[in-house]
Amino acid sequence: MTINSKDNLFVLIKSLSKSEKRQFKLYVGRLGVNTDSKFLSLFNILEKQKEYDEKQVLDSGVVKKSQLSNLKAHLYKQLLVSLRLNPAVQNTRIQIREQLDFATILYQKGLYRQSLKILDKAKSIALEQEEKNMAFEIVEFEKHIETQFITRSIPRRAEELVQQTTRLSELNHLTSTLSNLSINLYGMMLKVGYVRSDQDLKRVQDYFERHLPAFDVNDMDFREKLWWYKTHLWYSFLTQDFLSSYKFSSKWVSLFTASPEMIHTHPVFYIKGNHYLLESLFFLKYHTQFKQVLHEFIQTTAREDFPNNDNLKALIFLYTELNKLNSFFIEGDFSNGLRHVNDILRGIETHKDLIDEHHVMLLHYKIACLYFGNGDHRNCIRHLELIIKSKKLKMREDLMCFARVLSLVAHYESGQDYHLEVQLKQTYKFLLKMNDLHSVQNEMLKFLRNLGGIFPGELRAEFQKLYNNLKQYEHHPYEKRAFLYLDVLSWLEAHLQNKTVGEVIREKYLQLSR
Repeated sequence: MTINSKDNLFVLIKSLSKSEKRQFKLYVGRLGVNTDSKFLSLFNILEKQKEYDEKQVLDSGVVKKSQLSNLKAHLYKQLLVSLRLNPAVQNTRIQIREQLDFATILYQKGLYRQSLKILDKAKSIALEQEEKNMAFEIVEFEKHIETQFITRSIPRRAEELVQQTTRLSELNHLTSTLSNLSINLYGMMLKVGYVRSDQDLKRVQDYFERHLPAFDVNDMDFREKLWWYKTHLWYSFLTQDFLSSYKFSSKWVSLFTASPEMIHTHPVFYIKGNHYLLESLFFLKYHTQFKQVLHEFIQTTAREDFPNNDNLKALIFLYTELNKLNSFFIEGDFSNGLRHVNDILRGIETHKDLIDEHHVMLLHYKIACLYFGNGDHRNCIRHLELIIKSKKLKMREDLMCFARVLSLVAHYESGQDYHLEVQLKQTYKFLLKMNDLHSVQNEMLKFLRNLGGIFPGELRAEFQKLYNNLKQYEHHPYEKRAFLYLDVLSWLEAHLQNKTVGEVIREKYLQLSR
């Protein structure tokens, strides 16, 4: 009986590097009595499996079915203990937590002075690395010990601890409020995408203003500023204010430029800040700056001293490839972009357990756009169908909508228009259901629906008519979002000028670069 390979223990074992597996066996060996233990035997069996097979485990005779659950839980715990001891996975948070554990042991033995000395050192590190939640926990522990370890300095010490507690409590509350607001705005972005009407805009504005705390950014430290910029960034993206998203993503990245040591403490925030800066530059068509930031990002994350773990590798892959794809779209260089597709697909397979379905589908959408721009409409359709038929994709309704519209255009271009009427009806129903039928999509669907009754000699005039109808929406506050997903104007210009989409976009890029 082959069980789902998402079994937690199996996934953890498969995520281990060779050095981590070797360290685990050395760790078990140091315990002596466990060299022939059942949990090590279970580890050896699971390590060799390509997919989790419970029947093979039971047939091995290592464990009875009634004991398997407990043995797996014990092995899981031992693996985590081994990993925690590995210097490669040590970070500031783990080190501070370790010092807290040591201080607790000393406190329980009544060695208060030694415990306070370790806590003071741990608190300094926590404050220096902006780990204020842990710093608050340390101060509370210090207060608890001070009530039992009376010295002549207690009045001054008490005042100092109270001031620290008050300041940390205030900043932690601010961070919690900002992070709550940020994640809710991010959730809105994932669910429906950009605002689509005045009503949407008013709803987001009211929510933002109602939940944004009144606080002077000049009174904030690194962590609070980071969440302040992140919150404003998501608000800017939602409202399609890309100048503001550029402003706040730049401030976000500048925090790390001013304090490069924080890259090692918060590498995920550094990676994501650069990605949002690149995305803002892409939307604003600031091509020169986009290429410069992308180059610096790739160089920094490739350095030997840049933090390294499985999660970071997956994020670096994801955001590097997304922005490389955007660089090909900027220049209209679709043919060179297609040379990277196999590398991207291999990367998706390598990091499939660490990249969410939404971002996987976003990569497939951009790959589909590459194929469309290069005139390979059949491969474009193949990647779009992965999105359209996905049962797992519950977010980004706008991505689903534009995947369907692009699929219709690709079917028309490839000559696979014998079921176009059925697809048009399905797409129309889907857009109505999503409440996403706006002027640009409506004009596109109307054009495609009428194609059957148009004579070849009238086709150019119809393309021109559609172009004129859509051009007026290019800078519309809500309709312009359609052009962020599908450069339909360049597609129409290609038909009108007897050029490829790539040639049209390339000419626009060269014109802007002068």
